[in-house]
Amino acid sequence: MRALRTLVVVIVLVLLVPYVLTPFYAVGHPVSALMLWRSVTGRPVERRWIDLSAMSPYLPRAVVSAEDAKFCSHHGVDWDALREVVDDAEDGEVTRGGSTITQQVAKNLFLWPGRSFVRKALELPLALWIDALLPKRRILELYLNIAELGPSGQFGAEAGANYAFGKSAAALSPREAALLAAILPNPVKRSARTPGPGVRRLAITYMARGQSPALQTCWNGR
Repeated sequence: MRALRTLVVVIVLVLLVPYVLTPFYAVGHPVSALMLWRSVTGRPVERRWIDLSAMSPYLPRAVVSAEDAKFCSHHGVDWDALREVVDDAEDGEVTRGGSTITQQVAKNLFLWPGRSFVRKALELPLALWIDALLPKRRILELYLNIAELGPSGQFGAEAGANYAFGKSAAALSPREAALLAAILPNPVKRSARTPGPGVRRLAITYMARGQSPALQTCWNGR
């Protein structure tokens, strides 16, 4: 019985670690769990931090358009999108993940890739916590510096832009920014460097959506 209690205490403490760490991620250049795992297992990792203010403004607009259109209005979880995913799952037609950018930050920083109910159950309250503690600008900045954006260990906008276009994320054109957004969430199968027809079509859509006046300023208020 004592061993069981000890195990429960250890599990609870491990689960609390992300909640304790989150306030400290208001500053600094944290790395993702996947980046750490790749480093530990000897696989390449390339990431050069770039502040949101230094990025081409087209990139955050395109990424929000692609990944989370309600980013500036929800509180970490898009409950409508989540209900749609549940309905699709009940019909055997899961075609999307339904994760917000904040949920992806929670997953990338503290959890593991892949789909599972356990991970999703841990991800949802953590996303709400992150949204409550960190400004939207900071959440977006974190995402754009830890998202996988290349086929061989390129993480973050700077490494992704350099791999795809040979330039800094600060110098991306609207089309280049949209192409990077279009390869999310699978930069191994999709390429911004040599985009196929599907990626090009998505990029056109995200480039158009990114011109929305609301998207141009939505994360500046928080």
